[in-house]
Amino acid sequence: MTDYASYFDLVTETHVEIEGWFSGLEPGVLPVLLGRFSPQFSMIAPSGTVLDIDGVEALFEQLRGARPGLNITLSEFKGIALHAGGAVVSYRELQEEHNGNRTDRRATVVFEKDASGKVLWRHLHETFIAD
Repeated sequence: MTDYASYFDLVTETHVEIEGWFSGLEPGVLPVLLGRFSPQFSMIAPSGTVLDIDGVEALFEQLRGARPGLNITLSEFKGIALHAGGAVVSYRELQEEHNGNRTDRRATVVFEKDASGKVLWRHLHETFIAD
């Protein structure tokens, strides 16, 4: 059996920071959060919008504190590929706000290791799950 635990942990740690950032509780976390992403990071948002690392940074800056009380629940972790240079994993992400708004999505992330061996988010693709 292939061990994806460290990659699943990285997804969880990152989402704890995102939850705090969007809730407005972690004013100093943005540099740490952005440090988790490759300079070549790309993302396909659930809407189909494509973002690079600069676009993600702008999005994070825009959303700081915009979703107070946000709760992110991760589940259905699955390892897809594991290799010397990183891994590909998928997971389900339920976002619930204090006002009752909910979004549910499936995500696939490509992780890569940089020259020092640090694992970075290289690509993320999210798709909404219909109610």
